[in-house]
Amino acid sequence: MANAAAGWYDDGSGRQRWWDGEKWTEHFADQQPAATPTTASREVSASPKISFFGGKKAALAYAAENERLQSLIDKHGLAEVAELDRVKDELRQQIESANAEISVARGKINEASRELSSVQSEVLSARAVVELQSYGLFDYEHPAESSTMLSAELEALRSQIKETIRSKRATQATSNFTFNGSAAKGRKFVSDMSNLLLRAYNAEAENCVKTVKAGNLATATKRLNTVIDQIARQGTMIDLRITPHFHQLRMKELALAAQHLQALQREKELERAHREELREQRKAEQELQRQKEKLEKEKSHYLATLAALEAKGDLEGAERVRERLADVDKAIDDVDYRAANIRAGYVYVISNVGSFGGDVVKIGMTRRLEPMDRVNELGDASVPFRFDVHALFFADDAVGIEAKLHQRFDEHRINKVNLRREYFRVTPDAVLEALKEESVEVLEFVVEPEAMEFKASSAPVPTTASEG
Repeated sequence: MANAAAGWYDDGSGRQRWWDGEKWTEHFADQQPAATPTTASREVSASPKISFFGGKKAALAYAAENERLQSLIDKHGLAEVAELDRVKDELRQQIESANAEISVARGKINEASRELSSVQSEVLSARAVVELQSYGLFDYEHPAESSTMLSAELEALRSQIKETIRSKRATQATSNFTFNGSAAKGRKFVSDMSNLLLRAYNAEAENCVKTVKAGNLATATKRLNTVIDQIARQGTMIDLRITPHFHQLRMKELALAAQHLQALQREKELERAHREELREQRKAEQELQRQKEKLEKEKSHYLATLAALEAKGDLEGAERVRERLADVDKAIDDVDYRAANIRAGYVYVISNVGSFGGDVVKIGMTRRLEPMDRVNELGDASVPFRFDVHALFFADDAVGIEAKLHQRFDEHRINKVNLRREYFRVTPDAVLEALKEESVEVLEFVVEPEAMEFKASSAPVPTTASEG
């Protein structure tokens, strides 16, 4: 077709394409621009108008032209080129489709791989749990888990416990034991016995943690130590025992539980003591308010009496009333001062020999107008005898004096959990010496308690001679 004239021809794919005389161009008849390619081309795709009477002649002309074009295509192999282009397009589409399918398949493979890894991880975790459970180690609710301060320490400790079991360092036994002359059977026997006794030990350790209370850590510790001794006795034949390292880990776990429970108890005790302190403060405020109302009423009475006496001209009587009125004003000022100064109050040192012995005192303070009301409340039906007062004095900074005495005898405090339980194992004369060293002015301090009720109750009962 090298000598073929330029123009629109069928390129073998069923479409009209422009032949420039030497090669196919990128122009197709259905995409032909307004200005056709150069040269004197013939518009194959444009159909001329044919009249009714000239139709046969035109048809013969078209047939001749088609024969000529087909001969050109056959001569230059253009049909094969068009077929190759069509096959190329089909292959390109198949490749694109295959790439899309490969991309989807890769995504599914990656997802399946992730799921497989997750399943494998869960299987390994489950196997580890089952293995630890075979040694009697279970995941259970530990008291310290809810503690913000101890939860991290507990988690690290549990990891050490599990790792010690997995590495076979929780027990120790002989390595040259034979059973019926067989070393293999001997090793299996030692392994089975180790697992059995370790399981028993872990079960007892878990029970100790679950039953430990805030104040009985020593009891739980003794119980777990007893289990250690029992296992050592039962495993004498193969020198089997729980390793000290593993025992210490579980003892620490037990201590964490007790520590958390003690913290909870301390918090409850502090809340209870705070409520008690608020109740005591409200009582003091109510007493001060009632006292002030009473004094204001008394003042009004004196003022009225003073006005009447002055009207009568009774100067002596008026002067006596003025003195009483001055005392009332001073009392009102004292009440106002007590109400405004929350640190002012009475410091008391009391003891109860019949209830606590002669070497225990209670050191406290009260803002009550009548401080003995507070002392009498402490000696109610909750104790068998009334308290004896060694010292009871007013101070502008009663809170500070009480705090100093508490700090001085802190190591002798009986209740170290609830600090509002202000009992100390010291003698009254030791408190007196402390007051002197702190330069606290005390008008009266009784060292020896009277303890009338206790002494009367301890006196021997007189007996009468039996009638003969």
